[in-house]
This record gives sequence, structure tokens and C-alpha cells, in this order.
Amino acid sequence: MNISVFCGSSKPRNEHIAVAARELGRQIALGGHTLLYGGSNLGLMGQVSSGALETGGTVIAVIPTFFSEEIINSQKVSQIVRVGSMAERKEYLIAHSDAFIALPGGIGTLDEVLEVIVHNQLGPMRDANHRDKPVVLYNPDGFWQPFLQQIDRMGEEGFFRSGKRPDVFAYSTITQIINILS
Repeated sequence: MNISVFCGSSKPRNEHIAVAARELGRQIALGGHTLLYGGSNLGLMGQVSSGALETGGTVIAVIPTFFSEEIINSQKVSQIVRVGSMAERKEYLIAHSDAFIALPGGIGTLDEVLEVIVHNQLGPMRDANHRDKPVVLYNPDGFWQPFLQQIDRMGEEGFFRSGKRPDVFAYSTITQIINILS
């Protein structure tokens, strides 16, 4: 299974999240899955990719060409995929992944999560059995709770054409996340 992890290149204030990111990378690799991610070796991106690589996993970095050659060439990954823009990076990750995990993050992470939810709602990326590709949020200390409440509110107001709330799962431990994807 190819698993995209959405996360930032910033270091979080809560060190527990960085430790969890590294453990997520390890667990993805131990499960025999391939990690796809945004390509930075900094912050949470660096932690998740390092965890997977340390465990012998396959890691694919999807990096926009406007990043400097120094940054691109500094990546210790199995494969680098160069794309023209941030939008193309999202398109690549969505097209080549079977499941998505989002760690706590900023606007870029939120944008990636929303892009997958929209694709699931509109149907173009369902799997061969016409199921949505899973979107799983690592939710320590309720980080994603306001976002999930907003999704619920949208449903209450009738803003889901299908009438169905998007399938977005939130878990507070990496073990729970790995178990749902197994």
C-alpha cells in the first residue's frame, strides 16, 4: 500500500508530535508500505521520512522544482519525484496513494487534507471497489477537533451533496492509525 503522510516542515512545540511522526514512519515501513510525502527533511516531514528509512522502508519524496537544488539533493530517500508546483505535488500524491494520514500541521497540511476530501466527495479517486481512499488524522490532544466539528456543522446545514459526511477518521495514537490501515 502507498501511504501519503501530510505534515509540515516545521518543528512543533509539542515534542510528542515529532516522536509520533518518526514512529509513524517506522510503522509504515514495518507494515511493508511505501511512504509518500512532501519531500522536506525538516520538521515533521524529516521525522516521518527518517523513521521509515531507518526501518528499511521505501520513501518517495515529491518535491516542487522551485525548491533549490541543494534542498532537493539533500534528501536521503528511495526516490525523488520532481513536480512543477505545489498543486502538482498534491495531484501526484493523490493519484499514487491508497490512503492518507495527516499529522498536526498548518495551512499546507489542511489544504492537502481538504483536497483529498474533495476528491473523495466527487468520486474521481475511489479505489477499484468504488470506496473512498481513507483519510486519517493523527489527533493528539484533540488537535483536529475544531476541524471535525466544522465538517459536522457543514453536514448539519446540508452542504454535502451526497447527504453523507466525508469519511475522515481521527485517532489519538499511531497504533490506532496503523491498525485501521491494516
